[in-house]
Amino acid sequence: MAYYVYMLKCADNSYYTGLTTNLDIRIAEHQNGTDPEAYTYMRRPVELAWVAEFPTHDDAFQRERQIKGWSRKKKEALMQNDFDAIQKIVREEKVQRGLIPGDQAHKHAKLVEAPLP
Repeated sequence: MAYYVYMLKCADNSYYTGLTTNLDIRIAEHQNGTDPEAYTYMRRPVELAWVAEFPTHDDAFQRERQIKGWSRKKKEALMQNDFDAIQKIVREEKVQRGLIPGDQAHKHAKLVEAPLP
């Protein structure tokens, strides 16, 4: 059985991330407003913005949780399959959290860009 992690773009321009085994049925449920308590109920119509298939529920669940914790900017980079942008965002986030000193990241970038003698 395949598992799908997906992102929907809602009518209010927010994003919803979910997990399902049947993508067509699940998107129809979102569109039809099957559950009045659901996040997407008052944000319809929705459109599929990104999807990935996983072989196990555990793999899909971990990816769903990871994406739900991401910033909007990182989610949009994923939707564009722009993995270079995701890496750049991760570096910026590490600098902001103090995991990499800003001046160190800047110096490292200069060293990489500098021509060799």
